Parts: sequence; structure tokens; C-alpha cells
Amino acid sequence: MERLRDRVQNIYTKIMDNSPVFAQADASLPNYTQENIRIVKSAVGSNLPPKEKVGSDFDSRMMLRCLELARRALGRTSPNPLVGAVIVKDGEIVGEGFHPRAGEPHAEVFALKAAGVGAASPQENRACGATIYVNLEPCNHYGRTPPCSEGLIQAGVAKVVVGMVDPNPLVAGGGIARLRAAGIEVVVGVEESACHQLNEAFVHRILYKRPLGILKYAMTLDGKIATTSGNSTWVTSQEARSEVHQLRTACDAIIVGGNTLRQDNPYLTSHQVGAHNPLRVVMSRHLNLPESAHLWETADAPTLVLTQEGANRNFQEMLRKLGVEVVELALLTPDQAMAYLYERGFCSVLWECGGTLAASAIAQGAVQKILAFIAPKIIGGSIAPTPVGDLGFTTMTEALSLERVRWRVVGSDCLVEGYLTQKVNSQ
Repeated sequence: MERLRDRVQNIYTKIMDNSPVFAQADASLPNYTQENIRIVKSAVGSNLPPKEKVGSDFDSRMMLRCLELARRALGRTSPNPLVGAVIVKDGEIVGEGFHPRAGEPHAEVFALKAAGVGAASPQENRACGATIYVNLEPCNHYGRTPPCSEGLIQAGVAKVVVGMVDPNPLVAGGGIARLRAAGIEVVVGVEESACHQLNEAFVHRILYKRPLGILKYAMTLDGKIATTSGNSTWVTSQEARSEVHQLRTACDAIIVGGNTLRQDNPYLTSHQVGAHNPLRVVMSRHLNLPESAHLWETADAPTLVLTQEGANRNFQEMLRKLGVEVVELALLTPDQAMAYLYERGFCSVLWECGGTLAASAIAQGAVQKILAFIAPKIIGGSIAPTPVGDLGFTTMTEALSLERVRWRVVGSDCLVEGYLTQKVNSQ
């Protein structure tokens, strides 16, 4: 059976072949500058010819504005993507909008309304004859909301500029095809790389039927995440910790194991007033956990405990009385945890666990992205914990190599980011 990713790629190729422009090459990503970023290209990627830029500089600015709007809903839209839309007429912005959360209108609907569509007088419709920019292909199917492609056609827009094709099989080029069939000019691929980066978790969920797993850890220059006594406050600078707090706002869930809970008693919140707090998830087979913990305080952020069937029923009852959700799984593993969170509609999961659980998550394919904060400190210790436990490797040739690696300085620390090679589920 044909793989979903291949099907989406085939559709995308056909769309781009029918477009007067080509897909854009590397676009600048949020929070990264040319001065502090280094791109380490893979052997395959380095052999690819550079792609031509799509659209004008004005088109790029408008698409980046779409991404800026879309980010206002970070952490709140799953299982839907982050989408922003901008309507321009005669060189001026006449309407903007973004998708706030699943079940509510899409970005295009808010932008059209801001441009006067649906007003009492047709003369107030400034979207007629205008250009709309949207970072993700407008949908062409009925879900919780009507198709955006029909709304754009009815509004009389003359041109649609799309950042990237929607990989969702329910869309996957259908929206673009419908718009073109209605005589609307469509340009695809403006700031495509940046658009893909913003919605990488959504894309991963569609292609792999799992949330995107992100392993984040902070370690010293000699590879330790704590001292031999277990103390880890603080490995990195305040700037790095603030970066992690911002990262949490963009994720649907954070996972830790029982050891992290017992040793660190973390809050696992965004530490920002009014910001999104992800679901805090504790994995524990036997529920040998403390009765008092910050994670049991659920007024500001929810907590879910995943455990095995029949584990410590008295402790489960105590947690439920505190407002903590408890779910029993037949087999408590990283893969099964991610499968469960996928069914709950999550797109991104942040692993902030210790080395043992991290190794298990990597081995089971529950981690796709690595964020390693490296502090310029040395603490030594032959038994001091490291970020990733035993993977069973005995030779360097077995080492897992990261792809699309980049690094930047955060405060006094260095952040290294990269991706593990993934397999695609067949459909």
C-alpha cells in the first residue's frame, strides 16, 4: 500500500508543476539570526541544487506576517495547525486573522470578516479583487467548519498566496485545485521553509500518526545533567530556562518519569501569566510517587498520570481527589504513551525526563527532535547522570546521527537542535 508521505509528495509535485513558480529554499526561522546560526547539511541535502525563491519581497513580508499572527495561538490549536491570514488590496492590509483553537473559525474567515465580508453593504467588502496570504493551503472539505476555499471564492478574492500545501489527505491540494478551477490565481511556496517549521508538529502528526516527540535536556560541558548527589539547579542560565518556558507554551504535553518527579519536584509550567500551559504527564508503572508534589497542584496546569493496569488503586484515588487525571494502560511504554496522546488529538509532546526514560523513548521511536542546552560548566563524577541512558550500542558506527542540525548561543549556553531519522507508517 502506498505510503502517505509519498502520496502527499506526489500531490505537492503536481501542484508546484502547475504553478508559475518553484518552491523556496531555506527561509530564516524564528529566533535564529545569521550571526549565531550554523546549518549542518546532510550528505543528501548538500547535493541538492538551490531552489528559486517564490514571490516578491512584499509577498515574503506578508507571509511572515501570517506566521506572526499564527503564533498567537501557540499550544492551543491541536489537532489543527497554526494558521494566519492577511488580505491586501492596493498594497495595503485590509484584513487579518488567525485560527485561535480547534472548533473555531479558520484564519481566512477572521481575515475576511475584518475586510468587511458579510457586512450590511456590499461596498464594504474590501476583499473583493484583493490578494489573501495564508501560510497553509485553505481547506476544501466540511469538518467542524465549512471549507475556506468556498468562502474565498464567494468573497471575490482575485489571488491566493499559499505558504505550503496542507499534508492532510482531506486537503492535500484540493483547496488549491478548487481555487484555480474558480479562476483565482494561486501561488504556492512563499516562505515555505518557515511555514513548514511553524507547523512541523502538525505535519508529523499527519504523516506518522503520532505527535512530534521533542527531547529537551540541559547538560554541562562534560555531559552531566546533575551532580552525583542528584542536584541539578541550575545547569543552565536564566536565558536558557526562559527559552524552555517559551517552548512549553508551544507544546501540548510534557512527559517526565517518576524519578524526575521524586528528585526535582518540578512545576513544568510556562511560568508566564496568561500563557498556555501544556498537559503535564507523569509515567509511573507502580505509582511509588510522593503524596505531595507541585504536579498535583492543578489550578494553573492540568496533570495526567499514566500507569499500568491495577497499579496502587489507593494512590490513584488520592490523585483523582486532587484533580489529577489517571489513566491505566495495558502496557506502559513511551510508544504506547505517544499512541494514547495521539488519540487525544495532540500534535507535540516535550520529553523533559531523565536518561533512562529518554533512552527508552528514543529506542521506541517516540522522539524525533533533540534540543540540547549545553552549559560551559564541568562538574565531573563517574556516576553523575547523563541525558540519555543505555541504548545498547557498543560501536561508534551504531551512534544515532542527527540531521538538519543547527546551533545558537542562548545566554552563556549553547543550544544544539537536530532531528533523528524517522520511518513512515504505511496507510
